[in-house]
Amino acid sequence: MAEKIDTGLKGEEIAARYLADSGFVLLHRNWRSLHHELDIVAEWHGEIVFVEVKTRLNEDVRTALSAVNQKKRNNLILAARHYMNRFYHDVPLPYRFDVITLVGEGPHYRLTHRRRAFSDSDFRPEGKRAAQEW
Repeated sequence: MAEKIDTGLKGEEIAARYLADSGFVLLHRNWRSLHHELDIVAEWHGEIVFVEVKTRLNEDVRTALSAVNQKKRNNLILAARHYMNRFYHDVPLPYRFDVITLVGEGPHYRLTHRRRAFSDSDFRPEGKRAAQEW
């Protein structure tokens, strides 16, 4: 379990460095709301970008991107809505969801940045709890 956490933290650090080097302004890392977490929150030319980072040693079993399933997207959307309400409730800024995947073993990761990987309109309530959270 510790190895999985270390791999994830290393991937998030590399993703944050990549975003900063690409001109994104990093606002928060590992921001928590209720039971949900946003890996990286950044700003890109007046748009808030919520970045989910998935790191895998290999993709033998399933791809890193496939880990961002409907349940995960719902959780990210809920967390993003809470974030926007907390920090930008009086200034309606556009926002989007990106996914960065890293595959391999450091320092030789294959990094893929998928901009607008999904949107707020992809929210699909999964029962009573999801409806109550918002």
